[in-house]
Formats: sequence, C-alpha cells, structure tokens
Amino acid sequence: MNNYKVAAEKALDIMSIKANKPSHKVLLCAMMAGVFIGLGFIYCVIANVQGAGKIVGGLVFSLGLLLTLVLGADLFTSTTMTVMAVASQKITLKKMLSNWGLVYLGNFIGALVLVGLIIMSGHPFDNGGQIGLYYISTAEHKLAHTFVEAVGLGILCNIMVCLAVWMSLSAHTLIDKMVAVLLPVGLFIAAGFEHSVANMFMVPAGIYSLMLATPEMLNHLTDTEILRTTLTWHNFFIQNLLPVTLGNIIGGSIFVSLFQWVIHLKD
Repeated sequence: MNNYKVAAEKALDIMSIKANKPSHKVLLCAMMAGVFIGLGFIYCVIANVQGAGKIVGGLVFSLGLLLTLVLGADLFTSTTMTVMAVASQKITLKKMLSNWGLVYLGNFIGALVLVGLIIMSGHPFDNGGQIGLYYISTAEHKLAHTFVEAVGLGILCNIMVCLAVWMSLSAHTLIDKMVAVLLPVGLFIAAGFEHSVANMFMVPAGIYSLMLATPEMLNHLTDTEILRTTLTWHNFFIQNLLPVTLGNIIGGSIFVSLFQWVIHLKD
C-alpha cells in the first residue's frame, strides 16, 4: 500500500472518530479550539504591532492550529473534511451536519470567552492602545470585502488549513507536526485569506476595542462615527462570517477532502 493511501485512510479514520464523539465532548473540544485559534491571532497581532510584519505574524499564528492538533481540539475548518466519511459511508449526512453545527457553535463560544478575557485584562489598551487599534483596523478591513471576495478568500484559506492538517497526519513527532503546520498557515495569514474561526475572535475583539477605546486611541482614528456604524454584529455576520464560512466549507470539503478521497480511496 502506498504512503498516500495510508495517509488518506488515516484521515478517514480520524474524521469518522471525530464525527462520532459524544456531543458534550465535541462541544468542549470545539470550545478549546476556539480559544487556541484566538491565542494564535493574539500572537500574530503582537508580532505585527511590534513591526515583525505579516510573514512572521503568519508563522506565529500557526501556534493556534498546532495546539488544536496536539491537544485533540475540534476546529470547524478542518472538521469540514468529515465529508470524506460520508462519501465512504462511515457516517450519515445528518450526522456530519450535526457535528459541523456543534463544532461551529463551540468554536464561537471559545472565541468569545477569549475576547472577554482579553478585554477584562486590558490587553488591547496596552502600549497606548496600539494592539486595540490593530484589532479595530483589521476588523474594519475584514468587513470591507464583497460577498464573492469573502467566499474566495475563505476557500483559499481552508485549502491551506486542511492541507496543513493532512500533512500533519504523516507526522511522528511534535517537531514534525510543527513543520507540517508552519508554512501553510503562515501563507494564509500573510496572504490575507479568511478563516471563519479566527474571525470569530478577531472581529468581536475589534468591535469591543472600539466600544471601549480610550481617548488616546480615538485620537488615532478618523471618522469614528462611521467606524461605529461599520463594526457591528449584523455586518460581521452578513458581510464576513457567512461568506467566509461558506468558502471554508467549499475549500476544506471539496478541494481537499473529496479531492483526496477520489484519488486515493474511491474504488
């Protein structure tokens, strides 16, 4: 049996196991992943604020996916690959969709918990509010995409994320996993692709940073009133989260999971 088929069968087994976990464990593992991805984004923001740039920011963001893989958390973007378990008749379509919904909810809860913790800690308002200003500007940028652009960026992002997860399946050590994850994740951050779970942290962090902005921060902002009408929960859901989630589903389930399934596992 060739190594490619071995990796595909391993991915199939893992996706089947993930989809069949008890609901309460799925929710807890998903909440954990929401926190981990948010932590990765915090690291990325600090790198950018300190002038390290997008490439370094992308590399350090990979911490979030690495924590997810090592600690067995459930991340929605990689969970889209459970479609291969449906194609192999390991699980039903209903089971897959139920799992997707639970993971998505858990990721959102975890991301919002982390947002609450960073706001409570005062982290966005350190260094004259430079970190909070970065959250605000990044959130504003994410809401500026058209629907079609956001879908496309979501597709490209999850192709890279799922390829990173797929490659990590061949890893035998923690170092192997780090190497597998580092460059694909670094690319999607540096290129500005859109990750729904990362946005569950990033955009709310921007919304609350604007709501609680210090006078010093407001002095660095132009058209504050326009910003307040732009950075809203409604705009976040409609202009970003919905199309990016759709793109993530297409990128992970079709361009990676089903593509590999057809090549290596379909009779």
